[in-house]
Amino acid sequence: MPDADHHGGAPLAERAAAPHLAALSEKARDYARAARSENTQRAYDADWRHFASWLRRQGLDPLPPDPQTVGLYLAACMEASPGRAPLSVTSLERRLSGVCWRYRQLGAPLDASDRHIATVLAGIRRAHGRPPVQKEAIFAEELLAMLATLPNDLRGLRDKAILAIGFAGGLRRSEIVGLDCGAGQSEDGTGWIEVFRPATGAKETRAAGAPEASGDGGLLLTLNGKTGWREVEIGRGSSPVTCPVAMLETWLRLGRISHGPVFRPVARKNGGVAPERLTDKHVARLVQKTALAAGLRGDLPEGERRLAFSGHSLRAGLASSAKIEEAHVQKHLGHASPEMTRRYQRKRDRFKINLTKAAGL
Repeated sequence: MPDADHHGGAPLAERAAAPHLAALSEKARDYARAARSENTQRAYDADWRHFASWLRRQGLDPLPPDPQTVGLYLAACMEASPGRAPLSVTSLERRLSGVCWRYRQLGAPLDASDRHIATVLAGIRRAHGRPPVQKEAIFAEELLAMLATLPNDLRGLRDKAILAIGFAGGLRRSEIVGLDCGAGQSEDGTGWIEVFRPATGAKETRAAGAPEASGDGGLLLTLNGKTGWREVEIGRGSSPVTCPVAMLETWLRLGRISHGPVFRPVARKNGGVAPERLTDKHVARLVQKTALAAGLRGDLPEGERRLAFSGHSLRAGLASSAKIEEAHVQKHLGHASPEMTRRYQRKRDRFKINLTKAAGL
C-alpha cells in the first residue's frame, strides 16, 4: 500500500500538479468550454451574472444552492420595473438553465425539478405563457428581391453568397460563418465545403477519394451542429444569377480565398479581405437590412419589420418552400425530430387535411 505522502490516497486536485497533468487540466477546460456554442456560453455567463447580482442585492450567498431562493429569483424576474419589461417565459427558462449549468460547474448541482422551483415555474408558465413568436420565413422570390438590393462589389458579392447559401442549405447563422474551405483548416471552424464538378465541364476542386458528382454537381457541406455531424447538399441553380454555388465560387475567386474561413470581413478603405471569419451577428444584420430594403412585410411599421426577420428566416424559408417529403427536409436541416421540422414550416400544407369534411360536415 503506498503512503499518503506518495499521493496514493490523496485526491487528484490535492496532489502536486505535475507539468503534464497541468497541461491536461488546461486541455480539459478547453474541451469543457467547447461543449457549448459561443453564443450559448455567452448567454449562460450573462445569466449567472444577473443571478449573482440579484443575490448580492438581497444579501444572499450563491453557495450552497437553495431552491427556495431560486424560486424567489424567478418570481423577481417577472416583475416589471421602469425601463425594463418582464422576461418572456422562454427567456426565463433559458436563464434558469444558465444558472443550473454554472452550479454544475461549481460542483454543487441545482435540481431544477425541486418542488420549490418547479411549482413557481409552472405558475409563471400558466400566468405569462404565450405562443412562441416565430420569425418571418423568407421565400425564394423574396430572397431574389433581397439579393437585388446588394451591389456587385466584393462586399456585396460576399453577402449575396451568404444569403443564398444560408437559404439553400437551411443553415443556422453560426453554421454559415463557421464554414472553412476544407477540413481541419482552422481551430474555430464548425464545418467545411467541397465543390463538385458537373458531369461535363471544367474540373473543380474535390476532396481526395470523394465520389464523382452526377448531373450538374454542386456543393457539399460537412457540418458539426447541434445534432452532431451531418452532410448538406446544395445543388446548382437553373441560372448563374440565382445559383448559390455560382455565387459562392465568385466570392471565393474574387476574394482570393482558398484556405481557412469562407466568409470574412472586407475592408471599407482598400477593399481587402481580412483573414478572420465573420461573426454570426453579421448574418442577422444582413437579413434584416436586405429584407427592409426589399420591402418585405411593408404592411408593418419599420420597427416591427426589423424584428420580424433574422438569420432563422432563411432556414424557415427553405423548410416552408421545399415541396418534398418531410423526412428529406428534416435531414437537410439536421433536426432530431419531425416535430421540430414542422415548427419551421410556415403555412405549409395549411388546411390540406380537412377533418371537418372528413367527419361529414
